[in-house]
Amino acid sequence: MNEMTELASICTSDLTQTAGLGTGPVSCEPYRSPAYFERERENLFKRAWLTVGRVEQLPEKGSFFTKTIEIWNAPIVVTRGSDDRIQAFYNVCAHRGNQVVLTERGRASRFSCNYHNWVYRNDGSLMGVPDEANFFDLDKKKCGLVPIATDVWEGWIFLNHQKQPEVSLQEFLGDFGTRFAGVSWENTDTSLYFEAHLDANWKVLADAFSETYHIPSIHPATIGKTFASAVNPHSRPLDARFWGPHRQFSTFGNPDYAPPEDAMVEKMAYANRDTGNVLGAAETAGMTEYLDHPAINPKQSKHWALDIAVAFPTLHINLSPGGFWSHRFWPISVNRTRWEAEFHVPKPLTGREKLQQELYITRIAEILLEDVTNTERTQRGIEAGAYDTMQLQDGEVQIRHNLHHVDRWVNARTVREALGI
Repeated sequence: MNEMTELASICTSDLTQTAGLGTGPVSCEPYRSPAYFERERENLFKRAWLTVGRVEQLPEKGSFFTKTIEIWNAPIVVTRGSDDRIQAFYNVCAHRGNQVVLTERGRASRFSCNYHNWVYRNDGSLMGVPDEANFFDLDKKKCGLVPIATDVWEGWIFLNHQKQPEVSLQEFLGDFGTRFAGVSWENTDTSLYFEAHLDANWKVLADAFSETYHIPSIHPATIGKTFASAVNPHSRPLDARFWGPHRQFSTFGNPDYAPPEDAMVEKMAYANRDTGNVLGAAETAGMTEYLDHPAINPKQSKHWALDIAVAFPTLHINLSPGGFWSHRFWPISVNRTRWEAEFHVPKPLTGREKLQQELYITRIAEILLEDVTNTERTQRGIEAGAYDTMQLQDGEVQIRHNLHHVDRWVNARTVREALGI
């Protein structure tokens, strides 16, 4: 079998046309047009379900965390009430609009606005108003924190800006939600968190984590030989699948990768410890339930490195042999984005595990820097106006799929029309 024939037997071809997408150049305007960005704000981000975190961030009754959703221009607080219900609210006082909760996370049965000491219960209801008698017909029942539509799928907390969402979270996720239901999400209690503000459109950030064509070029010294081989030198993907605006992308891994002879620390850290590949933080021996889920490595390929499961528009869940991690992309302006990444790792029980995790963390940080620093250069190039279109190859099908569905939402009159349901 020659190398091209062997590659064809490993990697699915014609991903773009199979997905029903065009093959021509794509427009640069969605990446640089302020007018298009405002249409994204109103028709996509204020109508789609967006994930803000996981339930483990609210470990007990009374737990809360705060965030700012820039694309909504809204500070929020997410709570677990005394009834265990998870609910998000606008973090805004009914009195004069001040921000009520100022700490990032914690546990509290009540919140006090430090402007005039109005007090709210954890369930959002207004509890106390100093000098209440001096107000005019104040109805405290109408002055609680304003709730935001909230739902949970597989431990992921989703919010919707619409007061009455046009579709439920279940309808929004559709078959994607069914496919990944029941995954054994491992090591959710411990995580490594990265955050950065970058001068790039949110789709430039998302694109950077949506294809592996760039890996031999951008990451030659870190993971270049992990995702490519003599048979697959350009890191073509194994497969891609699509469900409306959501998708799954399976990447190639080099099953023959071994640390170079002079990489003494890496060799020692991974000796007698099978994490599947160098992107794993846990031994595969303890991941049987997780790895046996039919949605993970769907081709059951020995060349599998990881799956990228995308809950459109902003959540990327990466599932590798050693566990999962996520990326979220929060638009701030047409050329400014807040990026979050969270890696879930087991608690180390031995010195070797600790060493392996330290190496893992160092490698991950270096890889992420290689990715995100390139995005600002890309944005400057797009804004230069030298080209009006981009050329995409078949392995970049995720980018084309995302652009297609963003445009569909931007132009759709209703959410059902955008989803095609």
